[in-house]
Amino acid sequence: MNARDSILARVREALRGGSSSHPAESETQLADGPREVRPFLPKVPDDFAGQVALFAERSESLKTEFLSCADEAAASAQLQLLSDREGWESVAFPADSEIRGLLTGVSVGKLEVSRSTVKTDLEKVSAGITGCDALIAQTGSVLLTAKSGGGRALSVLPVHHVVVATYSQLVPDLPAAFELLEKKYAPNFPSFMTFITGPSRTGDIERVLVLGAHGPRKLTVILVESAGTNPSSIEQPPPS
Repeated sequence: MNARDSILARVREALRGGSSSHPAESETQLADGPREVRPFLPKVPDDFAGQVALFAERSESLKTEFLSCADEAAASAQLQLLSDREGWESVAFPADSEIRGLLTGVSVGKLEVSRSTVKTDLEKVSAGITGCDALIAQTGSVLLTAKSGGGRALSVLPVHHVVVATYSQLVPDLPAAFELLEKKYAPNFPSFMTFITGPSRTGDIERVLVLGAHGPRKLTVILVESAGTNPSSIEQPPPS
């Protein structure tokens, strides 16, 4: 290993939060991937019910509204309740048949987003309804890409972002989320990939927390037990 490789190995190790003084060992650990990273991250329950409970707990601390629904009918009813409670006048959603179906019974104006949709129209709707690629139990985050989120703007411009996810999309931790992205999209990754952890916020002014500073003021996650999904059969990563 030359001097350049040694320096880069030490930088990578520092970014990982490790303390190894052996560059060759650091390179081996990086090559091993998530199995070596997980011990440094917060623990996650092995069982699916525990992961749902952890996501709900993280959501509460992040001021994310978390709603669990037994099926699509319950999710559709929950969307109508949200609309009534928040006084929605209109919603925008991607060209997704499942989300379109969930919104059928919601009595508000509906805008299906396409390439021709003007961004100023998205700023006017009461809520943006999107899917996602995954929910991360460890951090209470939503993993979203341009493909699952209906483009780059739908999850950002409306003041209320509602995410609809299924049980099969809940993953335990961040390494599992990155593995999912790799498996699903490599080598042609979407132009937009993001982790949404709670509604947009800032504490820059006198350390006062302000929601909606750079995006939606409200974030609601609806987790749906989709038909035929048995939570106990969902594959889990091996214990670290």
